[in-house]
Amino acid sequence: WLPVLGPEFFAMNPLPCPCQSGQSHERCCAPLHQGRQVAADAEALMRSRYCAYVLQHIDYLVATTVPAQQALLDTAAMAAWSRSTQWQGLRIHRHQRVGKQHALVEFSADFRDAGGQMQTHHELSAFVCMDGRWYFIDPTVALPAAKQPCVCGSGRKFKHCCGRWLAA
Repeated sequence: WLPVLGPEFFAMNPLPCPCQSGQSHERCCAPLHQGRQVAADAEALMRSRYCAYVLQHIDYLVATTVPAQQALLDTAAMAAWSRSTQWQGLRIHRHQRVGKQHALVEFSADFRDAGGQMQTHHELSAFVCMDGRWYFIDPTVALPAAKQPCVCGSGRKFKHCCGRWLAA
């Protein structure tokens, strides 16, 4: 379990960023969490989202999910998982830009669960860039049917837009 630490703590204690970028938290994910910067690419967003789980910044996780999905997120469950997990590390396996506004990030996050057991969460996540900002497309919430409008607001059918990357 890690306590929620505010930006003041990290400003006075230049600890390595939990996302394991090799930079201090203050120079890496903190500006994103504080809304002073936006993620440069999907990998940076993925790293900042992992860091947000470590630091229990659930509002940031919601804000960086596709806006059409935000109201569908179970924030209580996200917060409970964040609190009950001892995060051990993040490994980015690949970051691939696909198409004009999409990207995939394959990663593994190691953690100890509430029972103390070591676990690894491995995922291939899909992201979409909307109005210059990257967002996570959450496959765990209800998604539109193939022929319905896409969650990203592109005006295209879901199967021809974000939907094709969720099946990757």
